[in-house]
Amino acid sequence: MEFKNILKIKFNLIVGFVLASFFASINDCYAQKNTSGGKDYSPPALESEASWSAILLPDPQSYVKYERNQPLLELMTSWISENVETLNIKFVMCTGDLVDSNTLFHPDGIKNNQTSKEQWEAVSKAFSRLDGKVPYITTTGNHDYGISKHTDNRKTHFNEYFPVDKNSKNRDVLRDVGLNADGIPTLENASYEFTIPQGQKYLMLSLEFAPRNTIIEWAKKIVSREEYKDHIVGILTHYYLGYENEHTNVDKWALEDGNVGADIWEKLVKPSKNIQMVFAGHIGKANDSQGHIAFRQDKNSNGKNVQQMVFNAQGLGGGFNGNGGDGWLRILEFLPDGKTIRVKTFSPLFAISPSTNHLAWRKESYDEFTMILD
Repeated sequence: MEFKNILKIKFNLIVGFVLASFFASINDCYAQKNTSGGKDYSPPALESEASWSAILLPDPQSYVKYERNQPLLELMTSWISENVETLNIKFVMCTGDLVDSNTLFHPDGIKNNQTSKEQWEAVSKAFSRLDGKVPYITTTGNHDYGISKHTDNRKTHFNEYFPVDKNSKNRDVLRDVGLNADGIPTLENASYEFTIPQGQKYLMLSLEFAPRNTIIEWAKKIVSREEYKDHIVGILTHYYLGYENEHTNVDKWALEDGNVGADIWEKLVKPSKNIQMVFAGHIGKANDSQGHIAFRQDKNSNGKNVQQMVFNAQGLGGGFNGNGGDGWLRILEFLPDGKTIRVKTFSPLFAISPSTNHLAWRKESYDEFTMILD
């Protein structure tokens, strides 16, 4: 065989190999695009088409205290916005500490590089992606009050950035608004009513950080109303359970007339007949996912089990001066039997790229579990 023909054959083989590799690559990309990830990743989906879900967002404070982290919070709320229909999301909850500092004029550039005004603007902007699309319930945390990081009073800028009329979807379900420490009605204390596809009604109450006795009494009166006697009632507050799953009993902020976890349980949750869920945040240990969560189940005065969950993530992703929490959130799927809730822990940040979406689900028993309502 002539040398020229041998070269031609070799050339054709090489070209064929390159083209085959190219089209295989295209097919792989197409497959990834259509599965929203690599072979080890499955995007969030409902177990049943008749299910509905709620999203639990942890404390955002470490996302907004640095300019570089703020887009991560917007990524999380954008992901929620894109999945309202896919996951049949009925409402979103946020556990408080919306900002790192309620009143800070001179960030040190190390522990933070954003003023309080910039932090409040950032968290409000992130939630604006949900305005007109889905209701969201936000509680206030200790960092949302006082001067710098010290909860030395109950002054907050919350109402300036989360007014009653911010989200039209909130107005649709809003039922009651309590008075803040200045005697002004704000969403620091509010109740929201939802009717799920199967007809069961839910009432969700948000309570200010370390709620005052007047707020505890306000909440008791609401949940005791005749029209809510058959509702499933949930409470959203900030400081409730500690690292050992215990009801918190230390008020290190020394706010006048403040109630911590043990007080909220004894005065409000335990005596009730219809409160079956409590959600909170606050706790955290640097780069320790278990140090950010707590869970317990107790019976209320009606003999019904109360599911009590703390979820946070602010010290993950590099500690408390890291990326803000690695994008972790919780998806709560309420199955059509009206009792079963599947809890899953997911990160839209990891899920966004085929290079990292194998990390998008936390699979430990304390991150993926089932709650049963009575």
